Amino acid sequence: MTLQEFQADLRCGIPHVLPEPQAYDNSVSHAPKRKDILSAEDKKLALQNALRYFPKEQHAQLLPEFAQELKDYGRIYMYRLRPRYAMHARHIDEYPHRSKQAAAIMMMIQNNLDPAVAQHPHELITYGGNGAVFQNWAQYRLTMQYLSEMTDEQTLVMYSGHPFGLFPSHPNAPRVVVTNGMVIPNYSKPDDWERFNALGVSQYGQMTAGSYMYIGPQGIVHGTTITVLNAARKVFGKDKDHKIPLFVSSGLGGMSGAQPKAGNIAGVVSVVAEINPLAAEKRHAQGWVDELHYNLDELISAVNKAVEERRVVSMAYVGNVVDLWERLAKDNIKVDLGSDQTSLHNPYAGGYYPVGMTLEESNKMMADDPDMFKERVFDSLRRQVTAINKLTAQGMYFFDYGNAFLLMSSRAGADIMKDAQHFRYPSYVQDIMGPMFFDYGFGPFRWACTSCLSTDLELTDQLATDVLKELMDKATDDIHGQLADNLHWIREAGRNKLVVGSQARILYADSEGRIRIALAFNKAIREGRITAPIVLGRDHHDVSGTDSPFRETSNIYDGSQFCADMAVQNVIGDSFRGATWVSIHNGGGVGWGEVINGGFGMVLDGSEVCDERIKQMLFWDVNNGITRRSWARNKGSMDAISREMERTPNFKVTMPNLVDEELFNNIHF
Repeated sequence: MTLQEFQADLRCGIPHVLPEPQAYDNSVSHAPKRKDILSAEDKKLALQNALRYFPKEQHAQLLPEFAQELKDYGRIYMYRLRPRYAMHARHIDEYPHRSKQAAAIMMMIQNNLDPAVAQHPHELITYGGNGAVFQNWAQYRLTMQYLSEMTDEQTLVMYSGHPFGLFPSHPNAPRVVVTNGMVIPNYSKPDDWERFNALGVSQYGQMTAGSYMYIGPQGIVHGTTITVLNAARKVFGKDKDHKIPLFVSSGLGGMSGAQPKAGNIAGVVSVVAEINPLAAEKRHAQGWVDELHYNLDELISAVNKAVEERRVVSMAYVGNVVDLWERLAKDNIKVDLGSDQTSLHNPYAGGYYPVGMTLEESNKMMADDPDMFKERVFDSLRRQVTAINKLTAQGMYFFDYGNAFLLMSSRAGADIMKDAQHFRYPSYVQDIMGPMFFDYGFGPFRWACTSCLSTDLELTDQLATDVLKELMDKATDDIHGQLADNLHWIREAGRNKLVVGSQARILYADSEGRIRIALAFNKAIREGRITAPIVLGRDHHDVSGTDSPFRETSNIYDGSQFCADMAVQNVIGDSFRGATWVSIHNGGGVGWGEVINGGFGMVLDGSEVCDERIKQMLFWDVNNGITRRSWARNKGSMDAISREMERTPNFKVTMPNLVDEELFNNIHF
């Protein structure tokens, strides 16, 4: 397809002449069939909802086709409308546009749907089993058409993947405002998502799928590297540098596919189970996992040999994670670090596969007999926890990696509770990321080069390195380690070939670091040293963007961990301080109804106006969360926000007054 044909396709939206149907492509990973949850009347409504994207004269042709999709897959994806061109990020100037900001957003959307990046690209699902960019291909086509037409005096409104339309706006307003899954709270149970999504009225945007900010597994590689490094320090202390820990986990599909690469960078022997051979083989082909093992005897022998040789290596076990844990426990293998990254926020629709069943058997049962499938999931979780408990009794440090493993295991009746209110094992946020990073404002600052040139990315790496080195020279002791780890990361990033999809990078930085790095990028664009705009963003796994009581805010202990004021305020504040687009989601990471996520994207164009947006928006985006954590009496945040008030004029927040515990000695409740 020529560039002109590509641009014409983007501009046309819903084609006047329907394209021919396409064969179902078995070479890519597909979403499992969703359970049959709609009544006959609901199915009629779902079809009416789908057909409203098309002119009346096409309805008779499309109705039986969409009805068959609903029957076969539990959703209407409109496969016929899937574009014929290759789906991947292109240079910003290849997109037809009237607004440079809109062109950058088009690039980010296509990156999210790149088959090298997305988990189920033909179902428009980027990661997590159900993290969707759009509900169907008509929504994609209309959105790209709107973006190609948009000016800097319009804002596109997105309702759960549906392009609501272009509204008159102004240059300082966001170009796009995204909401995903924002249902009434009493209708936010997993089956509600199934029903609303099948009807075509709501979707699960995950954290960065539905906000166009996914950069492939690199994002989670960084977070996992930092987590594993610090988990090893907790186990081995100062001896960590002389040990090669054995780390065991699961999942190689979407974000979980980062674990073996992170294990290598962190200097461990890693074993990650993956039930889907396509997912495991994809990561192996990409160089993200060193070895594939299909047999447990062979795997255990390889693990023992690597540990004995103190050889850093990543291994994938292509099989069920429960079989792996039970074999490790049976053989009394010394596991140092353990976790899990199956998509347990989505346990009954492809996020977790029960032991004793093939992938195909599971996919059939979850659609045909969902009640029995749920029982099999619960039985597997009970068995998995029993094996994990045996290994932790022998010294393994196990942590929940924010995928709802502890929560779902408790609901399955597994032996996972320490007492009536507390789990046996900590969330990694409680033990590591919260007190060490989030409380000080350190979080996932990421960027993508819209030139798609590796040379531009290399220059941004150098600029970020220079800023981190300068910050290290004056850092206080409580943040020196975070800066050191991230300086090591950015120095190693290019060598480890972390780019999948767009030329993008991530590191953890605080407010000062993010602002200074962004200003350095913007200056380099202004001077022509970077050849095209840069998109800034983050995932929602950050100090301010997410209210998630079982993950990001699990180290909030004043009772407000179940409140979502912070995430909502975050998006509102970003929207009028200079973000190019903002998003807010129900769900993400730990599941629908369990979390509210706020996110943003910002296009750096080299202008001086952009300098001011950087200073205002990034300052708010970080310090909103530190202030909330300070008010919750988190000591690190109290220290960090006090330093920020001393540094920044016109910044004053309400500080908590601490209460002496002795005062309660004579109070009886």
